[in-house]
Parts: sequence; structure tokens; C-alpha cells
Amino acid sequence: MYHNPAINTILLRFSEPRRFIQVITGPRQVGKTTAIREALNRGKVSSTYIACDSTEMADSIWLRQQWEMGRASATKSKTGHVLVFDEIQKVPRWSETVKALWDQDTANETQLKIVLLGSSALLVKKGLTESLAGRFERIRMRQWSYTEMSSAFGWDIDTYILFGGYPGAAPLTGDPQRWRGYVVDSLVDPAISRDILQMERIDKPALLRQLFQLGCAYSGQIVSYVKLMGQLQDAGNTTTLAHYLHLTADAGLLRGLAAYSGSMVRTKASSPKLLALDTGLVTAHLNLEPAAIRSAPQVWGRLVESAVGAHLVKSCEGAQAEIQYWRERGREVDYVLKTPSGIAAIEVKSGRRRETPPGIGRFVDRWPDAKPFLVGDGGIPLKEFLSIDPLSLVG
Repeated sequence: MYHNPAINTILLRFSEPRRFIQVITGPRQVGKTTAIREALNRGKVSSTYIACDSTEMADSIWLRQQWEMGRASATKSKTGHVLVFDEIQKVPRWSETVKALWDQDTANETQLKIVLLGSSALLVKKGLTESLAGRFERIRMRQWSYTEMSSAFGWDIDTYILFGGYPGAAPLTGDPQRWRGYVVDSLVDPAISRDILQMERIDKPALLRQLFQLGCAYSGQIVSYVKLMGQLQDAGNTTTLAHYLHLTADAGLLRGLAAYSGSMVRTKASSPKLLALDTGLVTAHLNLEPAAIRSAPQVWGRLVESAVGAHLVKSCEGAQAEIQYWRERGREVDYVLKTPSGIAAIEVKSGRRRETPPGIGRFVDRWPDAKPFLVGDGGIPLKEFLSIDPLSLVG
């Protein structure tokens, strides 16, 4: 059994007095269920684990029944009881029911700790912020980092760039075709068809799928909405595409980075830089064998730049930080990391031939307080960069 990096965080929360509902969210197949089960086992706490997607009877009445049994267990235990609901978003009107029951327990000082697991950040938007504001605390899980995959599976940096950070798929990498099928069929398709299409009204579901596939093909590149519309069937308008990119970002799949300009208005209107949030998603959608990918400078370079971008995005989640890009007058900075402490301009030297020359010098001329960083040959080694918290670069 490999070590799940979220287990220690969960155990720490278990040891604290009852304060908040603990909510564990993240993309599919990053180990949320494994982490909570292992934490319950290690913590030796009185607990009940309930999979909300294992029964067709899951509704508000069913949820109340499970909660009442948890309350009964809490009264029998000197240390309280932990009640875990996995895939809580499967229960209709779950957030309203949880709010009412949690408030009752708070008033009665019932020592019942609640943990909710969800497969997408849409869970938070649809339920937590509407009904449970001030009552919950999140534990964000993501695709695993290079250090985590290296520690668990002995991967080198090239293997990580190729296959990304899905621990469940790691044992299949010896058979690339089988690995690719698992990623597409067990990770991507359910994330789109269940986590997005069942949680949001999508007028053009085929367009959503096309946009994701095109985003993987262009990961690490700046693409105008006009160009995207020209390559998509029945593309609708730019507002639709921007909304769909927002949804795929919430599902942990693909996002569009905005341009840094110092102006909020210009940032919102900019062409997005498409970024797959795990390089495994890109590799799975390429019709190439791993050896061919590694030997093709343009393709490999895009994977490297995507890995750096995904690492930056994940570091910003839950922090007061933004990751953007900059391009102006024929010059470009791959990534701009902005925090309350300052700004870092990050250029990735990946080996691919670039359409626009690097622009760190011009960026620093315009924003003298920005800290410039080169990742790759002549700068911070890629392996080292993917092993650090990028927020530490800003200070």
C-alpha cells in the first residue's frame, strides 16, 4: 500500500475538537476514499463509512436515518464518533439536510464528527456555499506531485512527465494502451458525464467533450476563442466556451489561464492559455507511444510546460495566489505567479521551438519588483522545481 499524502492531514483533523464539517474534495481517482479509510484505520476512532452511490435509496430521509445511527454511536463512545459520507453530492438536497442536522448537534453538543467526500469542486459550489457557509473546512486533494509519485512508485522525472499524477493508474504504465484506456474510460469520461453533466445544465454536451480534447492537444499554448470556435463543431459563442472551461477546471481536468496585464478588465477579455491539469491527460489523448513522445521535441516540450503549469496551479489552490501568463508585442512569459507578497515571472526552457521569444527581461522592465525564474537548462532543474512549493519563490 502506497502512502497517501492526505492521510496525515485527515488524522490531524480527527484529533481536534469538533468544530467544522470536514470536506474532502478533488478529481476522480486521486485517492480520496483510500485516504479516509486508511485514516480511520490508523486513528482507531469509532467511525461509520457510508458510500452514498451504493444505494438507490439515498435521499434526505435516508441521510437522516444514517445520521441518527451515527448519533447513537456517538453517545456510546467516550471519544465521539466519525460519520463519513462518500459521494455526498449523490443525495438530493443533501446540503440543506446536513445543515439542519449539524446545527442540531451543535446546539446539543453531540460529539459526532462529520466528513463529506466529493469527486468535484462542483460539490462545494452547489451545496456548501449555499447552505453550509461557516460550518465546513476543506481538505483539497489533487493529482499527485512528482515527489509523491516518485516516493510511492520509484518514478523518475521523465516517467512523471509522461504519465502524470494519478496513483490508481500507475500500475498500468507498463502497458501504455491499457493505461490510456483506463485514464479515458475511468477518469475522464466519468468526470465529464457524471461530475459535470449531471451537476450542471449543459446545452451542448458534445461541445464540452470536444473542447476538453482540443484543450489537451493545445495544452501549454495560448489560443484565442475565435480559433477555438473555428476548430469546434457547433461551437456556440465565446461565453459558452469560457463557461465550459470553468467547469472542466472545477472537475480537475482543464483550465484556461488568463493574461496578466495589471488590469482586471483586460485580464477577463484575454485569450486563454489552455492547460491540462495533469500531463497524463495529455499523453492519454495523443496517438503516440511513450518513446515517440519523448523523442519529439515539440510534443515533449509541451508536456514539460504543462507539468510546470499544473504544478503552479495546484500550489495556488486554497491560497491567496493566482497563476496567469503574459504576452505583449511579440514577447511572452510562460507563467506569472501573483501573491500578496509579490510577483514571479517563470519561463520554462523545455527544448521545443517557440512561436514567440521569451519576455522575462521586458516583463521585469515593466514590473521591476517581479522576480524572474528560469525552469530547465540553465535555471532551476525541472526535477527540483516540481519538488518545491512554488509559492516559496515569491516570498
